[in-house]
Amino acid sequence: MASVLDHELARLRAMTASEKVAVMHSLWRQGWALTAAGVRARHPDWSPAQVEAAVRDSFRGDPP
Repeated sequence: MASVLDHELARLRAMTASEKVAVMHSLWRQGWALTAAGVRARHPDWSPAQVEAAVRDSFRGDPP
């Protein structure tokens, strides 16, 4: 009986390069949105530009 991991690995191996890039892009956008939501929750008085700068810094590895 194949495990979930086996099915997942088989699906990943079957994906084309463009499908993998699309998944990566989707995960990046989700990560950006979740990080921005966290920054806004911690700093509700910040402007959108400040939130974006903090998210950019976070993605670079700098603390917000």
